[in-house]
Amino acid sequence: MQNDKTTLKDLSIFTSDGSEGVFALIDHTTTQAGRDTLRKHIQHPPDTFENLKEVQAAIKFWAAHPDIWPKIISNGTLVMLDTFFESADTVTAPPTGFTLLFNSFFQRILNKQEYFLTQFSLSHLSDFLNGCIQLSEIADMANVPLLLQIEAKQIKDELEHRLTEEIVAVTKETKYTVLAQLSYRARREMKNMVHRLIHSYARLDAWQSMAKATVVNEWVFPELQPSLPVCFATKGLSHPLLKKPVSYDIAFGDNRNFLLLTGANMSGKTTFMRSLGVGALLAHLGMGVPARSLHISFMQGIITNMQVEDNILRGESYFFAEVQRMKQTAEKLLQRQPHLVLMDELFKGTNVHDAYECTRAVLECLLKHPNHLMILSTHLYEVAQQFNNNTDIIFSYFVTNMSDDGNYEFTYELKDGISNDRIGYRILQKEGVIDLLNNT
Repeated sequence: MQNDKTTLKDLSIFTSDGSEGVFALIDHTTTQAGRDTLRKHIQHPPDTFENLKEVQAAIKFWAAHPDIWPKIISNGTLVMLDTFFESADTVTAPPTGFTLLFNSFFQRILNKQEYFLTQFSLSHLSDFLNGCIQLSEIADMANVPLLLQIEAKQIKDELEHRLTEEIVAVTKETKYTVLAQLSYRARREMKNMVHRLIHSYARLDAWQSMAKATVVNEWVFPELQPSLPVCFATKGLSHPLLKKPVSYDIAFGDNRNFLLLTGANMSGKTTFMRSLGVGALLAHLGMGVPARSLHISFMQGIITNMQVEDNILRGESYFFAEVQRMKQTAEKLLQRQPHLVLMDELFKGTNVHDAYECTRAVLECLLKHPNHLMILSTHLYEVAQQFNNNTDIIFSYFVTNMSDDGNYEFTYELKDGISNDRIGYRILQKEGVIDLLNNT
């Protein structure tokens, strides 16, 4: 699956304003290396259906076996190992002669910093290798997914080093003379090997993180389907960032892969589309989704047209930015493999008449690409009416209850049909804007 920065931003996967995005819900990594790997995994999900199935199987394994994860390795462990091996190139000679004549007591007094650094570093290296040994034992378990078998076997092979057994046996009682010699040899012989083990650990850390997020949030693993025929059917899908979310059932199929959403401003259209996008992305990471069930085809990517921004430095207007984003969308839709396309209130940067003409023209063209799943929201009631008789389109709207006294209430309920609710003026009145402007 291919997703650009705009899509990840529109779906609030990563945030730059200090608020917690979806990434914060997923991140249960134990190390910074695991966190970095998880971030890369989100930015570059599995690129084939087969790879995605393998990753999902690995994450399902960790969800079912959380106690296997080694507790002995912490982020401090990896930080210490980086520091330890960074100095490898500066160590030119092994500790000999005068240095090794001193016992641990005198080393503590006369060379305190070197003594504790050596002891502390070897202790962390011992912890790391012990944790890796625990992970390598997964290869011998029954019914272990292929991807985990491969990773565990690689770890086991790396651990076949002549120093592993000696370093694993290091304790607080190990003599300084032994520690000093092991420290020198480890720095000279194990640097590349440990870095490879850290990369393996980071991948496993990312997978167990997504597994833990699935369990903690009580999400369900989706049923993954091949790309074609395109499929997206879910029950109880909700937005994971909302404290009290409304859940939705939606199903595409039978050559009806275009959903046209209508409803008043703030009635729930954008949040609903983001729920679909986040659910699809989580599914393509191989982890659980916030729904009771989800059947989804392998998508080539998710494309969003939600929060388009103008570019003052390049002299590009908001409307031109909208056009460029739609051009990028059109280029993606030329591919046969399906995409999920989420379009929210197109062409807001022009007048109502232009917005209607542009939206209608784009919609007509989009309907010529049935291999893709597309959702378009609009407050232009006339656009929906223009296509009312098209049986290829699913029409749904969000309900707004309005009373005669000017009040309104959003139910966030999704119904079949087309809405003609218009509450912009009511919102102005209720918020006191009209009264304030009249008090001159």
